[in-house]
Amino acid sequence: MARSATSPSALAAVAPAAEPVTTARRWPGIAAVRRLFREKPLGAAGAVICALFLFCGVFADVLAPYGVNEINMLQRLQAPSWEHPFGTDNLGRDMLSRCLHGAQLSVVIGLSAATLATAVSVLLGILTGYLGGKFDLVTQRFVDAWMSFPDLVILIVVVSVLGPGSWQIVVTLGLLLGIGGSRIVRSAVVSVRENMYVHAAQSMGASTSRILWRHILPNVLPPVIVLFTTRVGTAILAESGLSFLGLGVPPPAPTWGGMLSGDGRTFMFQGPWLALAPGACLTVVVYAINVYGDALRDLLDPRMRGSR
Repeated sequence: MARSATSPSALAAVAPAAEPVTTARRWPGIAAVRRLFREKPLGAAGAVICALFLFCGVFADVLAPYGVNEINMLQRLQAPSWEHPFGTDNLGRDMLSRCLHGAQLSVVIGLSAATLATAVSVLLGILTGYLGGKFDLVTQRFVDAWMSFPDLVILIVVVSVLGPGSWQIVVTLGLLLGIGGSRIVRSAVVSVRENMYVHAAQSMGASTSRILWRHILPNVLPPVIVLFTTRVGTAILAESGLSFLGLGVPPPAPTWGGMLSGDGRTFMFQGPWLALAPGACLTVVVYAINVYGDALRDLLDPRMRGSR
């Protein structure tokens, strides 16, 4: 029997056409951003506000229309206008410029403290949740004792001993929030370690470090991401509270809490914008961070996909 031959043109007609490589497949981050805006509009708005906040903080020196400590006594306590959108304080300093530079300090302190706190929470939570036993029991009793102390009291005592400064606040907040937050990571690890893929990795002789890095950590990322975002807002509020009490970053550095405590409280009736401007910045930024973190949790957690 003669052997049938298939021409290249016939093969091309039978073979399925190659799927075009779209931008969303080439860059998965674009698909994630589209899904965020489509399914979580409030979280997307929070993400945009957070991005603007970061941009203003990083480029505060360029965006500020006036010097941060530029004094003009002829324009003291001026109401908001086109020349000074946020008004001026009792020394004639532009409040918009001072709020922008306050955002710069909040970016450094908030992100640094949240990063340190999340690292401490992940380290303690994963080790205690996976290893268990006496190590878990002793560590959790230490965490219970640590969480029994009021956070503000610990902050005031440590900052009073070490002195005010940005890095003292970052380290104190990182340890304070990190030890308490390890309880959240531990609870997620305890539920993940009982899954079949973890037992399969153990039966194949995988090392503890490999199991923690390849199997445990990726499956507890959603609560870790939410923990990080909430810690950013908490750190910003804590730094503002310390500055309000006079224990934060020392003047003349502009901080939102310092502006609320100093000029904002002293000249509240003569110039209410002195308290409204930094107070509004604090409220909007912390709210945006929280709703963005919740939206990320809903999108990244497989158990909550499809929820609105």
